[in-house]
Amino acid sequence: MRWRAGRDLREHRSSVSLRSSINKGRLIVRIVLLISGVSLLAACNNAPEVVIEQGADAFGHTAPTVVTTTANQAFAERLPLADQTDFEQARRGLIAQSESLDVVRTDDGRSVWSQDVYEFLDTDAPPSANPSLWRQEQLNAIHGLFEVVEGIYQVRGYDLANMTLIRGNTGWIVVDPLTTEQTAAEAWRFAMQHLEQRPITAILYTHSHVDHFGGVTGLVSRADVASQGIRVVAPEGFTEEATSENVLAGVAMQRRASYQYGRRLGRSERGHIGLGLGKAVPFGGDIGFVEPTEIVDETGQTLELDGVRFEFQHAPGSEAPAEFTFYLPQFKAFCGAEVVSRNLHNVYTLRGAKVRDALRWANYIEEARKLFGDRAEVYFGTHQWPIWGQPEIQDFMKRQRDTYKYIHDQTLRMANLGYTPREIAEQMQMPASLDQSFANRGYYGTVKHNAKAVYQFYFGWYDGNPANLDPLPPKPAASKYVDAMGGLQAVIDRARAAFDGGEYRWAAELLNHAVFADPDRADARALLAKTYDQMGYQAESGPWRDVYLSGAYELRHGGPEQGVNMTDAVGLLAAIPPEQFFDAMAARLNGPKSEGKTLSVNFEFTDLGVGRHLWLENAVLHHEALASQAADVTLKLTHPLFLKMVTGTAGVRDTLLSDDLDIEGSRIDLVRFFGLLDKPDGRFAIVTP
Repeated sequence: MRWRAGRDLREHRSSVSLRSSINKGRLIVRIVLLISGVSLLAACNNAPEVVIEQGADAFGHTAPTVVTTTANQAFAERLPLADQTDFEQARRGLIAQSESLDVVRTDDGRSVWSQDVYEFLDTDAPPSANPSLWRQEQLNAIHGLFEVVEGIYQVRGYDLANMTLIRGNTGWIVVDPLTTEQTAAEAWRFAMQHLEQRPITAILYTHSHVDHFGGVTGLVSRADVASQGIRVVAPEGFTEEATSENVLAGVAMQRRASYQYGRRLGRSERGHIGLGLGKAVPFGGDIGFVEPTEIVDETGQTLELDGVRFEFQHAPGSEAPAEFTFYLPQFKAFCGAEVVSRNLHNVYTLRGAKVRDALRWANYIEEARKLFGDRAEVYFGTHQWPIWGQPEIQDFMKRQRDTYKYIHDQTLRMANLGYTPREIAEQMQMPASLDQSFANRGYYGTVKHNAKAVYQFYFGWYDGNPANLDPLPPKPAASKYVDAMGGLQAVIDRARAAFDGGEYRWAAELLNHAVFADPDRADARALLAKTYDQMGYQAESGPWRDVYLSGAYELRHGGPEQGVNMTDAVGLLAAIPPEQFFDAMAARLNGPKSEGKTLSVNFEFTDLGVGRHLWLENAVLHHEALASQAADVTLKLTHPLFLKMVTGTAGVRDTLLSDDLDIEGSRIDLVRFFGLLDKPDGRFAIVTP
């Protein structure tokens, strides 16, 4: 047992009775708030006073300038945008399409997913949108039930990803059951209106990103899988990666993701128009999880599912840490999962994630081409629309392969010549044979930020310049830059001149310093927001557009009023091993506040028969499996109650009266322990200090 120096041992050894409802109630209130990370402070919206310009839309986004209009017109002339081949393929095999597609969440009536909000795309590209991205989003807006080949069907446009249905001998094999229960259930319902109604006999998760498995409980339950013998197939490492991706860094990732996915933006010609990879991420639905029953862990592995033979390629560390592709000899069809897609993907994703290995990714594409490309007569993916014809599939895969390898090789070539990440990104130009291919355009990832990602993969954040080894943080640096340039007004004047000249990147850099030096300066915020509007309108990447426009939105309207909410993902969180939550808890420990303190806490999960022993030492929180270790305080609780406390959904009154929680030991130590944990709520500022 670890005691703090100078404390009376008798106080620690005494078992404090919490039978008094008043004392227990007060303590539980503190515990629920502290363990969930809910802040006791009122929401700080950082609301600015920014004048909305005349002619702005309902969200404050200003009109495109002459410079932006001209730039987008010039962009259109660089590409064969009138080519209708993709539109023909995106509509090929259409069986049925809903006149209106709006998936409503049943419990409170909120819309989880809507294609109806994108009806404005049914026109020529406006000056406020890059015409290449506009074309891609018109394609991504085509939704319905499609026949890929006889026996393989896709429901597209009901989520960010596709749901694929393969007819087996007795039922349906489902590939990638979307993000939420609501979207998956609606896609299945619609498909069964037009296809033979059969049971689900198998489910495949191609990889570990939530838009490819989170809707599974809208189709089947864990009990269904067990009682009906439904086979659930996933790549090696799937469960660990699927459940852990957002635990340790989840708050920061979700806050940044709100920018990447344009969560707060209106759906309009001046707002969010799509993500390049698909329309959007469903918000507000319920995310579930069903564990795999079978694992694919090597290339060449085969399985027969409901009479259908699958040949797998194991591709870990490509687009996802756990991923596979597969070939169906019976249908002469190749499913590329997300290893290939009809856009340049992310070697580094803007929401924040571990950098991917571009060379390894390219090699997987070549391996798949050699394994399946000379046999496949149709390719289908987990996003977007298929490709028919062996020569067309070969060409597609070669160009995808060479896009990632070109970015990889040329980044290293220039790095070895001494160029820094920014310089490499600025100089990187794709060869015409790749640049003119729509399937390789930067609608999701971009050449610029992928080149920087390759540099980061090999060399990290430091570019070798001593000035960049220990630079000033943004706010003090901004103040000094502003002073050096003659004061705030001089900086704003220079930025306005840059804006008027169409130098939006330079204007943004100047104004970012101005806003960080004085975030209350309304004219600086307004001009920076206007600058971000123009940068967003010109972006070919859906996420880049959303990032710029989200920055503009928050400069005008302030940060989010609500923080990160995990209440919709309880089904997924239930599959996470408890120890991963304690890793996340350790990452919330406030080191400076913890210096010199020693505490120990036991968590006993009464329904699981396991627990964790936590102890504080050297301002670091450790944990290990609970055996017979003594502690200053012990919490005995059920795992479901723990999850409710983690997500902030545990009602204090219900918890107070619950038999699922008992506390033994020093309640003072317990409150002090939780008081050492930071309580991030995901509302931190991004475009202001």
